Amino acid sequence: MSQITRRHFLQFAGSTLATLGLSQLDIIQQGERYSQVLAQGTKRKLALLVGINEYQDIPKLYGCVNDVQLQQELLIHRFGFNPQDIVTLTDRQATRKGILSAFEEHLIKQAKPGDVVVFHFSGHGSRVRDRDRDAPDGLNSTLVPIDATLPPGYPQQAGPVQHIMGHTLFLLMSALNTENVTVVLDSCHSGGGKRGNFRVRAVEGGEKFLPSAEELEYQSQWLKKLGMSPQQFIELRRKNVAKGVVIASAKRDQYAADTSFDDFYAGAFTYIFTQYLWQQPGDEAINSAIANVSRSTTIFARQTGNFQEPELEANIKQEPNAPIYFTPTPTVSAEGVVTKVTGDDVKLWLGGLDSESLEAFTKNAVFTILDGKGGERGLVKLESRQGLNGQGKLIKTPQPVQPGTLLQERIRSIPNDLTLKIGLDESLGNNTQAAQQALQSIPRIEPKPLGKQEVQYIFGKMTEARIQELRKRKLPNLPEVGSFGLFLPGLTYIIPTSFGANNETVSDAIKRLQPKLKSLLATRIVKQLLGNINSSRINVTASMSIAGSQGILGQTFPIRGVQKADPGTNQPVSPNPVPFAKSGLQKLPIGTQINFQIQNNESQPLYISILVIDSQGEMAIIFPNNWSSAEDAALVEGKQKLIIPQSSDTFKLVIGEPLGISEALIIASTTPLRTALKALKEIARVRGVQNRSVPIDVTNELLDVTSSLLNDLDAGTRGAINVEGIQLPSGVRGIDTKKLAGMAIAFEVVAAK
Repeated sequence: MSQITRRHFLQFAGSTLATLGLSQLDIIQQGERYSQVLAQGTKRKLALLVGINEYQDIPKLYGCVNDVQLQQELLIHRFGFNPQDIVTLTDRQATRKGILSAFEEHLIKQAKPGDVVVFHFSGHGSRVRDRDRDAPDGLNSTLVPIDATLPPGYPQQAGPVQHIMGHTLFLLMSALNTENVTVVLDSCHSGGGKRGNFRVRAVEGGEKFLPSAEELEYQSQWLKKLGMSPQQFIELRRKNVAKGVVIASAKRDQYAADTSFDDFYAGAFTYIFTQYLWQQPGDEAINSAIANVSRSTTIFARQTGNFQEPELEANIKQEPNAPIYFTPTPTVSAEGVVTKVTGDDVKLWLGGLDSESLEAFTKNAVFTILDGKGGERGLVKLESRQGLNGQGKLIKTPQPVQPGTLLQERIRSIPNDLTLKIGLDESLGNNTQAAQQALQSIPRIEPKPLGKQEVQYIFGKMTEARIQELRKRKLPNLPEVGSFGLFLPGLTYIIPTSFGANNETVSDAIKRLQPKLKSLLATRIVKQLLGNINSSRINVTASMSIAGSQGILGQTFPIRGVQKADPGTNQPVSPNPVPFAKSGLQKLPIGTQINFQIQNNESQPLYISILVIDSQGEMAIIFPNNWSSAEDAALVEGKQKLIIPQSSDTFKLVIGEPLGISEALIIASTTPLRTALKALKEIARVRGVQNRSVPIDVTNELLDVTSSLLNDLDAGTRGAINVEGIQLPSGVRGIDTKKLAGMAIAFEVVAAK
């Protein structure tokens, strides 16, 4: 991904509540539904959403206003907020006075006991000198409004700034006459400037920034209104957050990402957070939801060259297992919603789409239109998409469709000419044009300038400054200064095997990298294919465990494939959330022996493939592995369980290098994978492999196998949908949720102990 801005949440200095990041969060089972107090219709739901891009004296940002829309559409269509009860402040509206006044008038004056309150902020953050020194560094975090300016003489001289302090936000939360408060903060106070395709959401302040007289007076006024002494104020804020929950996009010492997702910008955390909640088919405790979002955010950040682990701080008095936003969610998951209907033309909001599969929803994708009970009542075909706003055409829809109708993915449409986008780093200097021309000569490789749109990798030169940063992280096998190779979008991490000798020319480096680029392109294509874990309707589960152990390292299943109806109400019943390990992302030392277990719960047979993508973007196919058989090598009969490797197999699956995050990708298809197996069988024959996994490392092999796999799935899709009267053009591969389940289990490879 590209354009990544670093952010950090507004830290309430001195809070003693243990934060709930991936490394610490205890996944607790979902409790009872949040009682009659939170029943729909008995409480009001109020939200204030703030997003600022167009700063004046401070570097501009890109995704903050989109964060507001992401939250707004989620609250309306998934949590039942009345649009009139949501106030949004963006750019010039989001002055210091505007934010404080809106919080007072819309939230404090209107909220009653039992009501739900949401406050979201996306924008720059900073820190100011704290006269009470709650934290060891003597600083308090701030929200930076659009009218904030730098002090005169900065950075040589210190001075007051018009920021909103964390102390102030604590008082405002305390003044709310309800305990059901959720604060979502996607801002940053450490760092500054930009790096690679990252833009930092931070204004360097610290000791140079002082609270303004207006800010301190405002706090004094609220202390009087609340009847709180200055000493009580200090004690309370050092003890805990004021009330409810504070959801933060990253830990205090980390940067959070503001990312280009295909053709639009948004906060990485905000997008992953809202997308996850669109996909949830029922209530989930706040702790559990944030744990799962944290895991997804951490994986995404690491794969783009960043460390980011969202946190949760809570002070919930009534119900420790309260659902997210203190509001029950619908029992039907969704990828989108109809926002406007004009005849057969419809406008769509597609907030539930998986971030890695967005290019499969540019046009020609098909969605199922749901009735109020989760049943199917027609289809809509996507004609175009800009950001998450889509235009569609109703097909096979006998009854009128109303705005607010939910949509579920039916067919994704993967372009045949999907490309790999490579950013050109400024370290190339006078070699930039030569690099651009050399990359353009490679089919389906697109060179792009940095800071404009999404890129998957960056081509650049290893400098002395960058090698010093890499050494601080104690990364092995570092390249030579002056060599050319591939960086992740943040420029802080590299693909070590992509670097050559330091006397290599740019043209020679790109020529050497052609096999690697084709391999990375194949991986990108597979990512477009496999992002439908939540949307597949195939009833299959997959798990990974250490060989000989009863514990499960990772487990996954397509939610819609296991839904059942309640006999009493005929409403869909959602499964319990998958019980992930408490430690979050699993760390597996080199040499660990693992196995996979696939349970086919369908009555029909399924064809299974398992691929592994390592931290360097390399992909290997580890199942099927019996190349003496035909398509039955990948077959799992209905109601049967398959363990890989089986006791009769002559090979083992052992964790090996490289270090970093890897993903096991499991494909379950109702369609025989004939052409893909034929291609793999030929590779195995040439290499003399008969009954073990096949590494795919020859220049064109991986891309060819990937293309064959897509052709198999496309053939199965077209054969089924033609009967239903759905037509797909020839320039795409269609993937039907009724024909395919794509599942991913992520884990981190670490050095052997």
